[in-house]
Amino acid sequence: MSEFQGKVVIVTGSSSGIGESIARRLADLGATVVVNSSSSVEAGEAVAKSLPNGAIYVRADISKKDEALNLLEQTIKAFGKLDILVNNAGWTTPVPHHDLDALTDEIFLKTFEVNVYGTWYLSKAAIPYLKQSEDGNIVNITSIAGVRQVGSSMAYSMTKAALNQMTKLMAKSCWPVRINAVAPGLIETPWTADWDAMHTNVAKSAPLKRSGTPDDCTEATLGLLRTKYATGQIFVVDGGLTLMS
Repeated sequence: MSEFQGKVVIVTGSSSGIGESIARRLADLGATVVVNSSSSVEAGEAVAKSLPNGAIYVRADISKKDEALNLLEQTIKAFGKLDILVNNAGWTTPVPHHDLDALTDEIFLKTFEVNVYGTWYLSKAAIPYLKQSEDGNIVNITSIAGVRQVGSSMAYSMTKAALNQMTKLMAKSCWPVRINAVAPGLIETPWTADWDAMHTNVAKSAPLKRSGTPDDCTEATLGLLRTKYATGQIFVVDGGLTLMS
């Protein structure tokens, strides 16, 4: 299929999980994908090597402004343009919400640096290039933690709320680029592989009786990319879990 043929796409945090799923699907649909990770270099290179259409891998820790900008620069250098940016890279470490002392300054700052600052650095720099595309898009992968008082830590929830608001503000201000977000619930990824109790709880509580999969998030991302009259939307993909709280 060639639905996205000729499109150049950056997917951050795409060496595994949701990001890898999105990268693979877009490549299968004709896009040329820039795969990225901050540390899983071998995995990222392997993903890029396995994709069609001249995919490349660029290592970058987006929480560091110079590396975020280099990711964009390497993309433009290689392909001369950018059509879609999927901001998937993120970081968290579980901290019980009631344990304020356990949410150290180090954890708090790193969560914001990766999840908010990194997304902002890359999105801001990408806008001029996306405006040159026939249908420039940003899709931010956020979380239901950004719309409910839940999440792996208070800091994580705060960052995802910030990203949801960033999505709406940029959509309002950066037209004709379309900017939307996918806000997943609990997803089965390597990141959550040992969160057995949480997966069990979701299976009991959510109307659709299971955790989500990377493919669920990929389908939501594709839906937003295909819906050309949608911008500023937060697409909750949680099996109905937030309906129950």
